[in-house]
Amino acid sequence: MVNEKRLLDTFLEYIKIDSESKNEKAMGEKLVADLKALGLEVKTDKAGEGFGSNGFNVYAYLPGTLPGDPTIMCAHMDTVVPGNGVNPSIKDGVIYTDGKTVLGGDDKSGIAAIMEAVRVILEKDLPHRSTEILFTIGEEGGMQGAKNMDYGMLKGKEAMIFDASGEIGKVLTCGPGQIKINATVTGRSSHAGLAPEAGISAIQVAAKGIAKMNLLRIDEETTCNIGTLKSEYATNIVPEKATLVAEVRSRNLDKLNAQAAHMKQCLEEACQEMGAQLEIDLATNYVSFQVENDDDLVKRVFDSCGRLGYQASTDKGGGGSDANVMALHGIKPIVLATGMTKVHTTSETLKVEDLNKCAELILDLMTH
Repeated sequence: MVNEKRLLDTFLEYIKIDSESKNEKAMGEKLVADLKALGLEVKTDKAGEGFGSNGFNVYAYLPGTLPGDPTIMCAHMDTVVPGNGVNPSIKDGVIYTDGKTVLGGDDKSGIAAIMEAVRVILEKDLPHRSTEILFTIGEEGGMQGAKNMDYGMLKGKEAMIFDASGEIGKVLTCGPGQIKINATVTGRSSHAGLAPEAGISAIQVAAKGIAKMNLLRIDEETTCNIGTLKSEYATNIVPEKATLVAEVRSRNLDKLNAQAAHMKQCLEEACQEMGAQLEIDLATNYVSFQVENDDDLVKRVFDSCGRLGYQASTDKGGGGSDANVMALHGIKPIVLATGMTKVHTTSETLKVEDLNKCAELILDLMTH
């Protein structure tokens, strides 16, 4: 029922609009114009001011003709770097980049599919549920748009967020929380050739602490990784400072906190053993969310997939999304796949067929 040519044209138009995180203004303005052209009441906010973005979240309300509370249909408009100057091509039904940028299917595939479903409903005057349309900014930078949003403008308490890789019909019912770790080890500088024993190598201390850590895959729910270990000195100077940046993720809050505490303890013990000082900050970036597989919100997706002949499934997410933040504000979220692959890389692709199927799924969810 969707207009496949219009949907593809919309997607291609959207991904050509530069909207790396903190530079979403042009994309936001385009979405406001498109939603207003459909006759919807549109609101924006000042979320960007909270984290240095020139953009804003975009909200629109589609009053329903079917009973039931409104459902929030959400996708984010920002992309990762390199996301400027996207030059797409289509071969054998697959949309590619030219290898210089990401495609932007994460998450403009979700945006385009939502927009097409709304267009079909309005032009065909189809019976439909009340729907809140929410396009956020800053998702890739730690869900900053969702964190800085005024939740008073949302009426619904259930959200379907179209922001996952994989086959159409896949539903992520849970996602991990994340703790960011920033640490600085301070030793003592000295001449490495004349008096190395007078120094305390911050690199050596940090390495000793890291060697004690359990890292990477901890269990089925928990991962952690050190992304940065930095200390730049001449080879004839015992390095005084070393900085470390790491993350911990877990779908279990106790495990999340325990792993972060373990990594902190390893660094503390190494500093104590070698006479160095430690400054460390553990910041909870977001917490986990979980919806049961037999929840009515999940069942709605399975029912729609049944009507459309899609294979529905549930899975556990491995990364953060706007769902994590919404859950903190009393909104029950699930995250749905849009068909995008190899996201956050210049090899990102999207099948035209999956773009169409995603829009059909959203349309069915809105009209049943």
